[in-house]
Formats: sequence, structure tokens, C-alpha cells
Amino acid sequence: MNENIQKNCPVMRFRRFSHASYAVFRSLDKTVNIGVMAVAMLTYANAGTISAQTVNRKPDEKLVELEEVEVTGTRVPLTVAQAARMVTVLDREAIAAAPVQSINDLLKYAVGVDVRQRGGMGVQTDIGIRGGTYDQITILLNGINICDPQTGHNVADFPVDLSEIERIEVLEGPAGRVYGTSSLVGAINIVTRTDGRTGGEVRVEGGSYGYLNGGGHLSVGSGSFRHQLSGSYTRSDGASRNKAGRLNADFTNAKAFYQGIYRKAGLDVDWYAGYSNKDYGSNTFYGTGSDDQFEHTRKYFAALQAETKGEHYRFKPSIYWNRGEDRFEYYRNAPEKVPFNYHRTDVYGLNLNNYVQTFLGKTAFGAEFRNEGVVSTKLGEPLNRPKPVHGTDLDYTVGLNRTNMSFHLEHTVVLPRFTVSAGVIAVKNTWNEMNFRFYPGVDASFQLARDWKVYASWNTSLRMPTFTELYYSVEGYKADKYLEPEETQAVEVGLKYLTPGIRGTLSLYHHHGTNMIDWIKDLSQGSDAPWQSVNHTTVNTLGVEASLLFDFCHWAGARAWVKDLSVAYSYIDKDKDVAADQQSKYALEYLRNKLVAQTHLRLYRQLNLGLAFSWLDRVGNYQKDGAMTPYDAYTLLDARLSWDADRYTVYAEANNLLDKVYYDHGNIPQPGIWVRGGATFRF
Repeated sequence: MNENIQKNCPVMRFRRFSHASYAVFRSLDKTVNIGVMAVAMLTYANAGTISAQTVNRKPDEKLVELEEVEVTGTRVPLTVAQAARMVTVLDREAIAAAPVQSINDLLKYAVGVDVRQRGGMGVQTDIGIRGGTYDQITILLNGINICDPQTGHNVADFPVDLSEIERIEVLEGPAGRVYGTSSLVGAINIVTRTDGRTGGEVRVEGGSYGYLNGGGHLSVGSGSFRHQLSGSYTRSDGASRNKAGRLNADFTNAKAFYQGIYRKAGLDVDWYAGYSNKDYGSNTFYGTGSDDQFEHTRKYFAALQAETKGEHYRFKPSIYWNRGEDRFEYYRNAPEKVPFNYHRTDVYGLNLNNYVQTFLGKTAFGAEFRNEGVVSTKLGEPLNRPKPVHGTDLDYTVGLNRTNMSFHLEHTVVLPRFTVSAGVIAVKNTWNEMNFRFYPGVDASFQLARDWKVYASWNTSLRMPTFTELYYSVEGYKADKYLEPEETQAVEVGLKYLTPGIRGTLSLYHHHGTNMIDWIKDLSQGSDAPWQSVNHTTVNTLGVEASLLFDFCHWAGARAWVKDLSVAYSYIDKDKDVAADQQSKYALEYLRNKLVAQTHLRLYRQLNLGLAFSWLDRVGNYQKDGAMTPYDAYTLLDARLSWDADRYTVYAEANNLLDKVYYDHGNIPQPGIWVRGGATFRF
């Protein structure tokens, strides 16, 4: 990683913010010692009120105080103490301490998040929350929805490196009235960072399976303006070969990201541009008929945001464009066997968010307009006029276009010990002649005592089918273009215990989903039966999450050898099981049990060691050697050893230290032990 981890007990330097739908991005000048709440502690960052505590300091340093931090799951800014939703935040120092090199891998340690990978280092990743599928969450970059309407398989192709991330926010549960459509079971917002001074950094690392990564950034500023440009290149031979002995999980990935900011009294303006270009061998990722599949994806991202900062009224508009390009080769470099599939999606969006504060409380209102279009060789209805596929002599012959309009209204009342927020979003989509639908929600919290807080919520949301779910009918797949949108409503209750040095959370939730979309294979028709997209009538999900953190730095100070110890557990059960002669590809495969434990140690001066343990038990089965095979539970152990100086960091890290053979998806084995080493230099 490219961040200087603090020498003793790392400090989480927070910024004042709420959810990116209405974020307030102001740096705080004061810090608070809350331990090394690293990756496994994603579920604890929302644990409640933060008061003046010991900080990352030398023995003779004094205590400092921290203003309340705004981080909420509503449209208006609220402090941590006031929030009534399970909002998870991972800050910069926690990211830097993690033994990972991609956002995808980082999220594996969040107990409420299911990260199913088909390849190592986040090459192809499906991300779900609370038993939901990869298509049922919203992923945002600086508050901008970057979901791909073609398929959620490609949404994790982030056009920015993990090293450029300031924080990651995870909202668990339906988030329709906060983030709009597609946030059926939750949302993940990735917030990028800029240096506060002119300078930069460079990094280089290498490791197993021919892995090599290099990158860095340069930041300059003058007056009210600041600009930062970053880039990286990653490659690997991959961890597997096909039957012919050739590499079939190799990959290359190039990224570039630019962000500019303007800060003036009463006005903030931010603008972004990102690019990602990825080529990877997808061996048997999408079918067993070929063990030499290949995929090329390219992503473009551009956005402009502004925010007025009046005392009683704020206006935050944004405009954005996302483009995704995808070429899938069922047989690598052999279009004569199976023609390549080409797809291009373009998404244009406009957000208009308003916030008014009066003696009656805080009121948010606004609208979003989002146009989604695809041109393809496989997905959609016949085009009136074919469009050329860039760089080939082929044409896009089919496509589809739809527009989503939504209007939201929310009101929040904050009392000394009680907070309640209620709102509704009205949604209309031009696809399938859909009329306006209304999705309300309400959250409430009450502080029982100084260290105890209870909360409850009821929320609803929907999701439109992706273009793949509607039209992908090739190579063993049969889609249904008449699929209904998914809908869900969820009830959640929880308890938080927050005292200096100890933090704990407990939550119980129930999701009632209707028209849930899945791909099903009917094995009674034979092993070659196609995968078919279907609507399940109803799927009910019951879940429990619990977490506990001990911050030993609070008691032992900066000289603590053991900095922290954390453990988190999640249990999920769905009332709909897969029939004996059927195989579910996504909706009915989920992590029934997930346990994550983590500790961080200061071995000597600036020498730090982090250990992360996880145990995962997945419901579902896959086809192997003509028979249905259930997923086996597995354990993983990751570690990171680093020397963290002011101007440089040198580190070694390893994933899957126990060298376990395990499966996240289908019969695709994940890599064994993967060792890496590298260095970051700052100037």
C-alpha cells in the first residue's frame, strides 16, 4: 500500500461527512485514537458516538478532542451518534493496514459483504450484501452510481486504485430512498482522496504467479484549486492453466484517474475522470464447455459535482457519464469456433439534491434522471441502423434504451436522545411501460444510556433487470425479456454498546423479496440443460450480525504490543431452497455463516504485523464431473508485515497462508498461497 501507517497505534483521521447522496466533505483538524480499526472492523466504524479519547501519540503527548463525525444512511447529514442505520465506514489508515491490493479483496473482511471471486486479485468479482446478489447493490464512486446496466459482473472494474481511496462506506439493507434504484439490499460508496500538499508518491511490488504492479500519483494545487493524477499497471500469469497447458487465468489491468477540486467560501466543486482497461483469461468463468475463455473490458467515467454551503439551505447538483465496453471470447482468439460477443453501454445521469434545515428538523428533497443504453451483438432488440464495433469489421445489431426518473422527499428530527428519519422515493422507468411506484422507509434510534443505543428501521426498494438477464440467450443461456423488477422490504432492529476501549454491535434483520431474479438450471433435462433467467415468487431472508472490538491502545497507550483484537460473525438463512434437480447460480447461493477475526501487533518501533482470519460456509452446490457437489466450508489466513516510516513503507504480505483449496463460485478453484512484497515512496 502507499500510505504511511502510523508508527504506534494508527489514528483514523475522519472527515466530516454523511452519505454521498448528500455528503459534507470537510476535513477535521482534530484526531481521536480509536485503535487500528482495520479491515475486519468495517462493521464497527459505525458503532456510535466518538468522544475525546487517547490518540496515536508519544507518551508525553496530550489528549485531543474530536468533533462529532457526520456519517449516516439518510439524505441529510447526521452525526455518528444520531445515525439510525447500520452504516459501515473504513478510513484511510485501515485500508493501508490491510493485506490486500484491490478494493474487491478489501471488502472480503466486511462481515456483511459476500465477495465471490472467479480469479485472484479482484480480476472478476461479484459483490453482494446480506445474502443478495451482485446485481442487487448499488456501487458508487464519490457518490456517483457506476453500476453497469449490462451486468453486475463488470461493476467492480473500478477505474481507480485502492491506494487512491480516502474511505469506503457500506450501507446495509435496502437503500432505495437514499441511493435510488438498484440498491435493493445495500450500497457501497467509494470516496477518493487528494493530498493536502504538492507532491506525490510511487510504488512497485511483485509476487507469486508472475505478479507485478507499479503506479503512483502526482498532486498539485494553487489557491482554491487542486489537481491530482494517478495511474497504475498490474499484470499476472494467473494461478491456473487449461488442459492444453496454456495460461488461462492471466491478466493485465491499466488504470488512470484524475480529480480536481475547487474550494471557496460557500461553494465546493469537484470533477473526475477515470479509465480502466482490463484483459483477463476467464478459463471456465462462465461455462464449462471451454477452459480457455477470455474477456476484455474497458470503463470510462466522468462526473461534475457542486455544493452550496448555506447555513439553512444547501444545493448539490451532479452530472455524470459512464461507458462500459465488453468483448467476451468463449474460445480465446478463435472467433471461428464461437463468434465473439461485443457490448457497449452508456449511462448519463443528473442528480439534483436539496437540503433545508428549520426549527421543525432537516428536510431533503430532489430528483434524479438516469438514461441507460446498450448496443450489442447479443443483447436487446434489433436496431433500426447497425452501429460499427470500433476496431473491427463487425456491427452492433441489437440494443435497448431506458430512462429512470425518481423523486425523493425525506424529513429528519433530531432530539437529544432520539432520532427519527422518514422518507419516500417515487420511481418511474420507461422500460416495460412501468408506472410510478413509491418506496417509503423510516429509521429510528434511541440512546438508552451513555454507552447503549437501540435502533430500528423499515425500508423498501426495487431493482430493474439488467440487459443480460433480459436478453442473454447464447452458449447455454436462455434469458426472459419479460422479467419483472425485483422488490424488497426489510425490517431491522439492533443494539450498540460503545465505551472507550470496547465497541460491540448486534443486529437482527428480515428481508421479504418478491420477483427475485436468478439463473436456474433444470438438471432433470440433462446436464446440458440451459441456464434460464427467472423470477422467484418470494424469497425471505433472516439474518443476524454481531461484532466486538477491543482497543488495547486505549488502556496501554501507544506502546501497546497488541493494538487491537476484533471478531465479527454473520448468519443468514433463506426460506427458499433449491430443488434436488435444480441448480441456482446466484440468488439461492449465499454465505450462511461468516466469521472474521483480526488483530494488529507492534513488533518493534515501526515494524507492524497484521493478521486476518476468516471462516466461510456457503449454501449451494455446483456441477463437478457430472454430479452436484455442495460447497465446502473453508478457512483463510492473511498477513501483512510492514516497516512504516514517514517517507516510505516497505512491506511483505500473503493471502491464503494455509494454502487452502476453496471455491467461491462454481467449480473454479481459487489461488493457493499468494505472496507479495513492495515499497512505497512519498515526496
